Amino acid sequence: MDIQSLFSVKDKVVLVTGGAKGVGRMISEAFVRNGARVYIASRDAAACDTACAELNALPPTTTSSPKGKAIALPADLSSLPACERLAADLAAREPRLHVLVNNSGATWGEAYDSYPDAAWDKLLTLNVQRVFALTRLLTPLLEAAGAASRSNPGGGEEGEGGGGVVLDPGRVIHIGSIDALRVPLLPTFAYSASKAALHHLSRHLAVELGPRGVTSNTLACGPFPSKMMAATLRNFGDEIKGANPLGRIGLPEDVGGACLFLASRAGAFVNGATVALDGGVSLMSKI
Repeated sequence: MDIQSLFSVKDKVVLVTGGAKGVGRMISEAFVRNGARVYIASRDAAACDTACAELNALPPTTTSSPKGKAIALPADLSSLPACERLAADLAAREPRLHVLVNNSGATWGEAYDSYPDAAWDKLLTLNVQRVFALTRLLTPLLEAAGAASRSNPGGGEEGEGGGGVVLDPGRVIHIGSIDALRVPLLPTFAYSASKAALHHLSRHLAVELGPRGVTSNTLACGPFPSKMMAATLRNFGDEIKGANPLGRIGLPEDVGGACLFLASRAGAFVNGATVALDGGVSLMSKI
């Protein structure tokens, strides 16, 4: 298989939650520039519209590959009824979903002695519980994407409804954190715990959904330029860069490229993995 086909996401249908800003916006752009049809879900409808307008105005990655398209599909992912409406709306538009990127999330930093119970309610709901709910609701569309790539045991492609194995499964990509791999210095107790739960949920889903033609993997992201990280980078940016073996924070191409790999034929056999996308900083001792 040639490299263009191996890493292609052309014509794939992708849903990126929280895809209008920050890391989600970086991921959305990577898919749109490389020919995918990307639905952007966020509770901020205006931000979804703005992101889609900007992405649809961008040129394709190369002149020989047509650009994809961004489509706004606003939804408050902290609400179960909103997740249900989002899944139903997408199913009314698309017969299959090739890639679900569970990126929506929140953080909460506060001193241990005053850390509120409300932080746990908010973060465990959005960062874990709704991820499970939305993935479950969209599983039929993800299964349909995988079924379309079933191989014929006798050779060749047999397509949906046939036998053989799924060669290009539906993909679920969870955006986790290195704070789930090591204890952070900042007092973000509910955030690190929720991301650790998300990482293990991804592994559990990999076992459950693999036989159904869907993979589940996690990107444990280090610092990237985003609204969530803005204050931390403003106050500790130089220290964060200096502590990284590569001497920098993440760039849009880093997270976008990792998602393209996992979503392409090249990443079809990766299932249940947690990829540290952090330049190696999570490996550094604090002693």
